[in-house]
Amino acid sequence: MSQLDWYLQVNLKARQLRLLVAIDTYRNLTQVAEVTHVTVPAVSKSLTELERGLGFPLFSRTTQGLIPTPYGDCLIRHAKSMLATLHKARDELKALSSGTEGKVHVGMLPASASALLPQALNLLKTRSPGTNVMVVEGTTDSLLPELWQGRLDLLVGRLPPPDTLGSFEEKELLEEPVRLMTGRHHPLARRKTLEWSDLCPYPWILPPPGSILRDPLERALEAHEVPLTDNYIETLSIHVSRAHLQVSDAIAVMAGAVADDATQPLHVLPLGLPRLLRPVGVRWNRNSGLTPSSQLMVSCLEEVAGNQQRGRDAEPLEEPTARREATDAR
Repeated sequence: MSQLDWYLQVNLKARQLRLLVAIDTYRNLTQVAEVTHVTVPAVSKSLTELERGLGFPLFSRTTQGLIPTPYGDCLIRHAKSMLATLHKARDELKALSSGTEGKVHVGMLPASASALLPQALNLLKTRSPGTNVMVVEGTTDSLLPELWQGRLDLLVGRLPPPDTLGSFEEKELLEEPVRLMTGRHHPLARRKTLEWSDLCPYPWILPPPGSILRDPLERALEAHEVPLTDNYIETLSIHVSRAHLQVSDAIAVMAGAVADDATQPLHVLPLGLPRLLRPVGVRWNRNSGLTPSSQLMVSCLEEVAGNQQRGRDAEPLEEPTARREATDAR
C-alpha cells in the first residue's frame, strides 16, 4: 500500500476535511483560526501534517493569501462531497432516533417548478408529517453543483440538457410548453390575430444570459425576424415577471400554466413557439442514490405531475384568457 493509499484510507479524518474547506473559504490562516476557535500555529501545523501525510502541497502561499494547488482543488472538491454525505448521515440518524422520517434537501428552479412543488410538498406532509424538507431556490448553474456535491438530494424544475457524463438520474414529470404572455391591458391583447412583426415595438422580460431558456428563445425570435430591443429586464422570478406585466407593455416568455392565476391574470398571445425546453422533471445524483425520504418526495412529485398533466390534457384547446372572458361575460 502506497503512502497516499494508507493516508487516505487509514489516517484522514473529518476534522482535516473541515479544515481544508475552511482554508479554501477564507484563504487566510488568521481567519480560519478565528472561525475554528484554535490558534494560528495549530492551524498551520494541521495543514503541514496533512500535506506531509498526502505527499502533495495543497496550497501555495502568496501575497494574496493561500491559493489551492491542483492537488488542493481536487481534495477540496471531494472533501465537500464527503462532508455533505456525513451531514446527510447525521440527519438520517437524528431522524431515526427522534422517531421522524428524515429530511430532504430540494433545489427548485422557480420559473418552472412553482406550481408543481408546493402541491407535492402538501401531499408529502399529508402522507408523512415527520418527513421534513428544505427548499432552496436558484438557477441551474448554481444548483447543479450543489446536487453533485451532495448538499441537495433532488433538483426540481425544467430539466437541463441531458447529462452526457452519467452523473445524474432523472425523471420527466410534466410537459409545460412556454408561451408569449402580456398583461390583459396590453395593446396586443385586444387583437384576435397577430404577426410576429407586431412584437417588435414592445419591451421584453427575458431570462438571464446562461439560463436554459435564453439561447433557444433568442434563436426562435431570430427565426421569425423579431430583434430583441435594448428595452428589457432580466429575471427568473415569476413574481417579478407577473407584477411587471401588470403595469407595463412588456412581453414575457413563461410556462402556460402561469396565465391561469386568477389574482393576476395574464394574456397568452396567439403565436406558437416551438418546443424550446425539455419537460419539467426531477434529477438526483446517481452516485448518492435516493434515501427513503427522497423516494417518497419523488413519488409525490410524480403523482401531482400526473394529475396536472391529465387535467391539462382534458381541457379544451382554448386560450386561458378567452375562457375567463367568456366566464366574465356570463
